[in-house]
Amino acid sequence: MGNKIAIITGASGGIGREFVKKLLEEEVDEIWAVARNREKLVALQKEMGRKIVVIPKDLTKSKELYSIGEMLYKEKPVVAYLVNNAGIARMGSYKEFTVEEIENTININCSAMAVLCTMCIPYMQKGSRILNISSASAFQPQPYLNLYGATKVFERNYSRALNAELKGSGITVTAVCPGWVDTELLMRKVNGKTVKFPGMVSAARVVETALKDAKRGKDMSVCSLYVKYEHVIAKLFPQRAVMRVWIKGIRKYGFQ
Repeated sequence: MGNKIAIITGASGGIGREFVKKLLEEEVDEIWAVARNREKLVALQKEMGRKIVVIPKDLTKSKELYSIGEMLYKEKPVVAYLVNNAGIARMGSYKEFTVEEIENTININCSAMAVLCTMCIPYMQKGSRILNISSASAFQPQPYLNLYGATKVFERNYSRALNAELKGSGITVTAVCPGWVDTELLMRKVNGKTVKFPGMVSAARVVETALKDAKRGKDMSVCSLYVKYEHVIAKLFPQRAVMRVWIKGIRKYGFQ
């Protein structure tokens, strides 16, 4: 096998960018930074150094996704970390989503994540880590965030089940389940009204907690007391009741 590497999707901003910064502190020879925007990736490389390998790919396109597997076959690296961070999120009524947007969301949030896990595991060794960025939205159904939340349920359940399957191999899989994270992904306004995000945390905090939890072998990472509280509420109360509270909270932004 060749170089020891980390692969990070959605690497050009937000949580992905923070993972790049933190994994530069680990014993890796290269970080394969994957995102759609080449210019942002080149800027990331200039800022953080030559360990960053620029890989501009649109993971909604099968050919571009599979090409990462071809790179792995050619280079035969040791994959020390796989961080599946690329994702699509939008709040809105089901009526506002095009068929293409629905397909792209599922392809990025679910299919690409699972495919990359399957591609990378043969190149992993004892101590390798997979971190799949799920969400607190995976804890319960969320009307008007239903597509995003449903894909995050898939990520969470897939990750935890895969971790159980890999028990004994020394490879761990962690579903990272943050609440509101202060990144450019957040919609700051909905229907002309500024959104308030309770319990919002920084991307750096999410990443630091996630890496600690992954090294401890946890199959799920929750980084704040607020989100832990949400998790408990989702377990204790009927989902219909939780959904009613959620809908009441977002009604002020024009959702009925």
